[in-house]
Amino acid sequence: MKNEKPTNNLMRYAGLGTQWMVMLGLAVWGGWWLDGKTEWKFPVFIVSLPLIALCVSLWQLIKEFNKPTK
Repeated sequence: MKNEKPTNNLMRYAGLGTQWMVMLGLAVWGGWWLDGKTEWKFPVFIVSLPLIALCVSLWQLIKEFNKPTK
């Protein structure tokens, strides 16, 4: 098993991009749903949940870039 190929970076980062889009999509949908339930005048959840998801996904991206490659 000496001739194994190294991890393909393209697939690794494509997976991160897909995870990022799914997380943001779920955050927007969840914020829209929660704002519909609360019926407040200002859409608090549709603004705050995607921002939180963006911060979490950026943190994961930074951790992934700082991870040493084998």
